[in-house]
Amino acid sequence: MAAGDGGDGDGVDKVEAQRRAALAGESSEQEPMGFIEIVATVGSVLLLILTLPFSLFISYKVVQEYERAVIFRLGRLRRGGARGPGIFFILPCIDTYCKVDLRTVSFDVPPQEVLSRDSVTVSVDAAVFYRVKSPSQATNNVQDYSHSTRLLAATTLRNVLGTRNLSEILSEREAIAHTMQSSLDEATEPWGVKVERVEIKDVRLPVQLQRAMAAEAEAAREARAKVIAAEGEMKASRALKEASDVLTDSPAALQLRYLQTLNTISAEKNSTIVFPLPMDMITPFLGIKK
Repeated sequence: MAAGDGGDGDGVDKVEAQRRAALAGESSEQEPMGFIEIVATVGSVLLLILTLPFSLFISYKVVQEYERAVIFRLGRLRRGGARGPGIFFILPCIDTYCKVDLRTVSFDVPPQEVLSRDSVTVSVDAAVFYRVKSPSQATNNVQDYSHSTRLLAATTLRNVLGTRNLSEILSEREAIAHTMQSSLDEATEPWGVKVERVEIKDVRLPVQLQRAMAAEAEAAREARAKVIAAEGEMKASRALKEASDVLTDSPAALQLRYLQTLNTISAEKNSTIVFPLPMDMITPFLGIKK
């Protein structure tokens, strides 16, 4: 029983080692080839030789500068990693390959209905830019890296926004995008995908909430306007008080102010006729009235 347990443990360790090698993008072809694999390889080479030169059209492939080819021989990843750019060679019947595009890909995250931390429902969408940095990992470690990245982006957007208040969602878009990019980059690293940039496109609020926020902003602006007007009236009253003190101390200044007022009225081209009267003539009458 102990020996059997040891054998099972060795098998588990071997599977775990193969899984780690696959995650690291290493080739499993380092193991010795079996008899059937050797026979199949020799047969493929003979078939290639017998069908020359027609077999060359099947055996030689071309990948573009922005592409890489991941080759599998009898189901095993070939040593040396991805091929390209340029021409590469495959054996007929036993080699298969898949092309991986290394260019930056962008996609839109569908609008997500999110409940913020302060219990406000908002609809947020985003744009994600990513590229494949390891073709071997993108082929071996995930079935469809593009579809998986899209699903992960939508889920990450909901998780990140669920921890923020409405005010933070509206004012801290760059911080939210940076947090989302870090989370996506860490999650997609085993897939050979590099998330380069995340942008929050739009934040949609319910109509009732928009009206409430607009009314609140309008009330705040009216309050500030009233405060500013009150401060202006206070400063004007202080200036008038200081002017009245100056005129009281100097009767000649009051006479000059009177003449300046007459000059201002005459400049407006109206039909009013004003007869200036010296203040010395009026002062005795004012004293008698008192």
